[in-house]
Amino acid sequence: MSSHVCGSILLRAASSTLSPLSPQWPSLTQRACLSSWGCSGSGVRCRSRATMRFLSTRQDLDFQLSRVQISSILRANEQAVSIPEFDGRGLSVVRKFESNQLAANTPNEDRRSSATCLQTKGMLFGVFDGHGGWACAQAVSERLLYYVAVAMMSQRGLEELEHCMEQSRPVPPILQWYKNHGDYNYRESASLYVEHLRVFWQELLDSEEHGDGMSPPDALYYAFKRLDTDISLEAQVPHSSDLIRSTAIQVAFAGSTACVAHVGTEGIHVANAGDCRAVLGVQEEDGSWSALPLSQDHNAQNEAELERLRAQHPPSERDTVVTDDRLLGILMPLRSFGDVRFKWSLELQQSVLESLESGIELDFLNLYQYTPPNYLSPPYLDVAPQLTYHSLRPQDRFLILGSDGLWDEMSSEEAVRLVGEHLSGIHLQAPVSPTERQLNLGQMQELLWKRRALAMPTLDPNAASHLIRHALGTGQYGELCQERLASMLSLPEDLARMYRDDITATVVYLNSDLVRQHR
Repeated sequence: MSSHVCGSILLRAASSTLSPLSPQWPSLTQRACLSSWGCSGSGVRCRSRATMRFLSTRQDLDFQLSRVQISSILRANEQAVSIPEFDGRGLSVVRKFESNQLAANTPNEDRRSSATCLQTKGMLFGVFDGHGGWACAQAVSERLLYYVAVAMMSQRGLEELEHCMEQSRPVPPILQWYKNHGDYNYRESASLYVEHLRVFWQELLDSEEHGDGMSPPDALYYAFKRLDTDISLEAQVPHSSDLIRSTAIQVAFAGSTACVAHVGTEGIHVANAGDCRAVLGVQEEDGSWSALPLSQDHNAQNEAELERLRAQHPPSERDTVVTDDRLLGILMPLRSFGDVRFKWSLELQQSVLESLESGIELDFLNLYQYTPPNYLSPPYLDVAPQLTYHSLRPQDRFLILGSDGLWDEMSSEEAVRLVGEHLSGIHLQAPVSPTERQLNLGQMQELLWKRRALAMPTLDPNAASHLIRHALGTGQYGELCQERLASMLSLPEDLARMYRDDITATVVYLNSDLVRQHR
């Protein structure tokens, strides 16, 4: 949806979704009247005389959320963690991180993870965007960071893990997790996940080349591939309970993109599969901010990704592998975890679904009974991540990880500018250019509105909340539009997903002084 209109298409959506005779119609009509409102820097201007007659005063906007209510909704899932510069094992290049989520789906299909590696060095941050339900994103958010951390551990460290397991002794902690109050874990499947993580490190121990452990990029790549393989196998084999069995199948048939960053004193390694994104905020010598992409979106807008995918299938399928900007006309991300209906043969899919006990509640699988069109040469999907490395510099100030719900609403450059100005408290304005000096009065007024919007004070101490507020509430001139925010946050559950996606943002602040010392 365009960021230039405060709820501009709510009226059309309401009228096409519900009939005027619906008992819900009046309240939706009231919400929809925001379609004719535009926001200025200090208040509200009505763009329609008809709307003025319908909502003659601001007191008529009693259905609107208040500013306090808006902030309460936006900040409900906030997280802010400060990291000690020295934790007894080494120096941390991460000063702190701030994170937040806002759901559009019910329940939220996004997940996020953050942890310090206790057996090796560095920190891990991940953002996961689920589709076809939240099951796959949930499993990946719980498990992937463990796989990465184990792959980086030395053979000696893995031997200690195995010895403790054999002796039924407590295992040395692998990660220090930073959980939010709303985070959830698959407790019923915990034993299964530990069992398969153990099989993973046993295979690493059997490898004669493991030695001091994998480098961060190798560990990231191998962990992505191995976890996806485990997810696939877990859906095919018997389990000790129907609940674990049905959970495994939900995880495999749903899907999730993933963007994970390992941040250490040597630099940042990013592994990305799908359309989440990692962007580095760089402060230039003049104080301005620039965005350095550390990932590429794997979707139909990425021509190299399209060619990679087409090259994996017969020439006769060149025009059907991606149609309407979707894999086989269905899936938008072109790399992901799970999504076995784009990976397994039709025979295997049918066999697994038919093996389920009839007593299990499996309504969630009805969607997956549908066979994608032109399903001729599977697999069509892979989770192999694209890896990026960046050696840290003193001017590198922060890293933003976000799900595609954030990037649907703003550019990487806009996100970096917002966080940078939030960090510095300084809003830089370029001088009026010679071209701008030639503007007529109306155009100059619009330019002034835009410049005033850039200088508005921040409302959120948490930078991730600041991003989400601007993603949903930016008006025509770049200002925060209270009415647009209220309309976006008060949408009924069955309409919210039509206008916005789940949004997750994590902002990782870097210790520039430490980076400067290591150069």
